[in-house]
Amino acid sequence: MTAFLELHGVVKRFGGLVAVNDVSLSVEQGQIYSLIGPNGAGKTTLFNLISAVFRPTEGRILFQGQDLTRLPTHALARLGIARTFQNLAVFKHETVVNNLLVGMHSHLRSGPVAAALFWGRTRREEIAARERVEEIIDFLEIEDIRDHPVGTLSYGQQKRVELGRALAISPKLLLIDEMVSGMNQEEREDIARFILDLKDELGMTVFMVEHDMGIVMDISDHVCVMNYGRKIAEGTPAEVAANQAVIDAYLGSSRSAA
Repeated sequence: MTAFLELHGVVKRFGGLVAVNDVSLSVEQGQIYSLIGPNGAGKTTLFNLISAVFRPTEGRILFQGQDLTRLPTHALARLGIARTFQNLAVFKHETVVNNLLVGMHSHLRSGPVAAALFWGRTRREEIAARERVEEIIDFLEIEDIRDHPVGTLSYGQQKRVELGRALAISPKLLLIDEMVSGMNQEEREDIARFILDLKDELGMTVFMVEHDMGIVMDISDHVCVMNYGRKIAEGTPAEVAANQAVIDAYLGSSRSAA
């Protein structure tokens, strides 16, 4: 059986630095799959390889059997892959609604003439896009800030808008990079609930890089651990938490610092 997302022997070198070293993994459809590891372990570089920001030096990345390694970044949205970023990438002077509408761009097919006249297919696409945005606003519980410029919102609200814009693509695979970083406890719990709902209600596959071990252990189906560019362990949250290599490389240092 072909996995939903597969990495085979992926390597990424930047000159003499090997940021990702022979990483293979498999994400099944409908999973919440978490990638963890200390700072500098290569997690975000691996995300950048999957989302075609970088191309691997060696290896293959397959999504539903299709090789992603030579595709341009913009092609991934049409395949059903969306991503959020560790650092906010929102349009701060635009409203929440307009930010979400940007995410609908990959679904638009009208030509420039039809768009200028705003008739036929263009009109139908605009109506469908706005209906989808309303669904996302309801799902993320942001009705009360829908018309606010994003730059006036709290950090946690802005992160929620960024998540909503990714959802506007209607992705099959959602890549989430450090979603709860910088959030307070209530905001973190809200995001964890939304991620579970994405899986349980929408059947979405979620692949996330996360430092919050409470969230990782509570909501993940499968966890992969990287250190110094290599995969050092994977399994269920319980299996990973009990792995001595993980404790030495990551969990142990976190607990001792707590």
